[in-house]
Amino acid sequence: MNVKVMQVGPLGTNCYILEDEAGREAAVIDPGGDAPEIIRALEGAEVRYILLTHGHYDHTGGAAALLEAFPKAALYIHEADFREADTALFPLRTQVSGVNFYGEGDRISFGGGIEVLHTPGHSEGSVTLRWGNLLLCGDTLFAGSCGRTDFPGGSVPKMLASLRRLGELEGDFQILPGHMEASTLEAERRHNPYLRQALRETP
Repeated sequence: MNVKVMQVGPLGTNCYILEDEAGREAAVIDPGGDAPEIIRALEGAEVRYILLTHGHYDHTGGAAALLEAFPKAALYIHEADFREADTALFPLRTQVSGVNFYGEGDRISFGGGIEVLHTPGHSEGSVTLRWGNLLLCGDTLFAGSCGRTDFPGGSVPKMLASLRRLGELEGDFQILPGHMEASTLEAERRHNPYLRQALRETP
């Protein structure tokens, strides 16, 4: 399996393209904008899924154009973010139809399976996608930091609980965040002050 990363949209969101070994099928994570560039990067692969870690505009801005280009693709988001009333920040429901919802424990049948972990805090519908040894964290966990909690649907206690949950996963994982550089879970356990705080606190 292959992973490509592109920085797209007005805030430099990390859009990830997951491809099978032959490069014939793909899943796109958080197409936040610049849809023509994403389409070119797919190089003719069949897009099976468009998966959103949450509903903020900088992670969803290219979703409608991708669906138009790949009408057979299935778009997934957590229902809590799709129903969010603040359409300036959560615009997806005004842009697309035929959305699928996923949540805690669901599994997307791509490349051996992508597991959905519900990790609210940045938004009520934030999820982390676990694919093998990768954690696609959206705006939950960053290298050395975590997502903001002052937007609609954000919550400091829920963010700490989600960080604790990720920090307590067994073993090490590659962290592929929604912005900035990649990291590893072990590095974040050692050096991320927000994750360290979350792990110190009693649930």
